[in-house]
Amino acid sequence: MKIVGLLSGKGGVGKTCSSVNIAAALHKLGVNTVVVDGNLTTPNVGVYLGSAVVPHTLHHVLQGKSTIHDAVYNHNSGMQFIAGSLALDDMNDLKLNRMKALRDLNTDYVILDGAAGLGGEAIKIMEYADELFIVTNPELPAVTDALKTIKLAEELGKEVKGVIVTRTKNDDLDISVTNIESLLERPVIAVIPEDKTIREALTQKDAIVNTHPRSKAGVAYMRLAASLAGREWNEPPQPSWIERIFGNIWKK
Repeated sequence: MKIVGLLSGKGGVGKTCSSVNIAAALHKLGVNTVVVDGNLTTPNVGVYLGSAVVPHTLHHVLQGKSTIHDAVYNHNSGMQFIAGSLALDDMNDLKLNRMKALRDLNTDYVILDGAAGLGGEAIKIMEYADELFIVTNPELPAVTDALKTIKLAEELGKEVKGVIVTRTKNDDLDISVTNIESLLERPVIAVIPEDKTIREALTQKDAIVNTHPRSKAGVAYMRLAASLAGREWNEPPQPSWIERIFGNIWKK
């Protein structure tokens, strides 16, 4: 079993979206995967997947009230997830060392959606993950904060394997992939374009790889998951000019 931690230097860069979509993409590839909300302060995985409130959460596991197996739920797509609690009272009495219970999950991959920033939650994700990836936008504040996160990981003796650049617009305002790699001294392993279908997927409480598999972002996440797992994947054909002109069926 491999635990993959996704971190970011700042919030709002698409880390949870990436965590959910990578997990969903791995599931579509036939890889047993659980996505876990490791953002204990502002958890959103359950919200994203339409299960904002569940009986057992990671918070309850860390409080010793539930087992890690109690907290695993099935999304209607078939993927599995562990949500965080939205209740403020559940922020009390958390024992972060109980995060080691993730090793007891019967799965191939755990995608661990970490907290933004450089606090204790993020550090625990670094400690328990087998591989770390940084999610950032192609904007200077996000890249600067990503660099801080990488440096903190280095101080803890953990290597950041690569960078996922989200919400790219491919215009003159984006920092180029080459410059991001130069600034962070890490390879960019995926570029996820800005895509309005991500918002549509959110309203459907699902991952874009399920709701809009032919969208640019959906294809990018599938390509990334296939690379991480070493699986073969055939990209869907690009939409024809007829599809582009006569509706949105190419998204589906």
